[in-house]
Amino acid sequence: MSKTILVTGGGGFLGSHLCERLLRDGHDVICADNFFTGRKQNVRHLLGDPGFELVRHDICFPLYVEVDQIYNLACPASPIHYQHDSIQTTKTSVVGAINVLGLAKRLGAPVLQASTSEVYGDPLVHPQTEDYWGNVNPIGPRACYDEGKRCAETLFMDYHNQLGLATKVVRIFNTYGPHMHPQDGRVVSNFIVQALRDQPISLYGDGSQTRSFCYCDDLIEGFVRMMNSADDVTGPVNLGNPNEISVRQLAEAVIALTNSKSELIFEPLPQDDPKRRQPNIEKARALLDWEPKVDLETGLGHTIAYFERELREGRIA
Repeated sequence: MSKTILVTGGGGFLGSHLCERLLRDGHDVICADNFFTGRKQNVRHLLGDPGFELVRHDICFPLYVEVDQIYNLACPASPIHYQHDSIQTTKTSVVGAINVLGLAKRLGAPVLQASTSEVYGDPLVHPQTEDYWGNVNPIGPRACYDEGKRCAETLFMDYHNQLGLATKVVRIFNTYGPHMHPQDGRVVSNFIVQALRDQPISLYGDGSQTRSFCYCDDLIEGFVRMMNSADDVTGPVNLGNPNEISVRQLAEAVIALTNSKSELIFEPLPQDDPKRRQPNIEKARALLDWEPKVDLETGLGHTIAYFERELREGRIA
């Protein structure tokens, strides 16, 4: 049955893919974004769809709409962006969650929180399971995002436990694909843009730190399955690809796939940067019958093609 669905942060990387998916599924979509890090070009092609509505809005202020479901993706998600205005990042995570939950409470609508693997901090447990409490520096440069998302999870669980609201929490591990911001400072977008320009590729530390990269289409499938799961499936549930590789291996793969002349250079490791990151997704497999389908080479191919087009058409400075 067709629903009206609100996507906050809908102009961002993942939000725009979610809007596309929901429209394909026959729903009406209200996309709310203040375009701090989201980009209009991510959703411009949707403006002619009669089921799509774009609203410029900062989720730190209440939003008054009538919808059947809510996906809360509003928050800067890369260190460069969320550290630019750390106070606003915390407010977006915490005050934004309060406003979204208040709307869901009024409407009796299920609401999904896009949380993050950053709640685990620099983990002392590997791979990370949902019952691990994390190793987070509460006053470090990443705390505005890490602790903001942790507090948002607390609010979502309290609204469920105290008020019976149908809340859902997913923890996103490194995700990549088309619509990534070219200046977001993340390794996939950085490496691809540098490789396509034959510029040196910057590795932090010795490049041995690991990540697990999930293609965007797989992650969005997890979002939709989580939203439409039984009311007692509240999460948190890890969504990510358990195939762990080093950052150096990723750089070498990008160079090979782009036939780049780029060389590797090494820079100091940022403070509190996680050394290892790998999701345990057994809960997602059991509760949602979900696991990633797109292999890294295929996903990187799609992402490289996107950035080649962006460079060719002059949309990357």
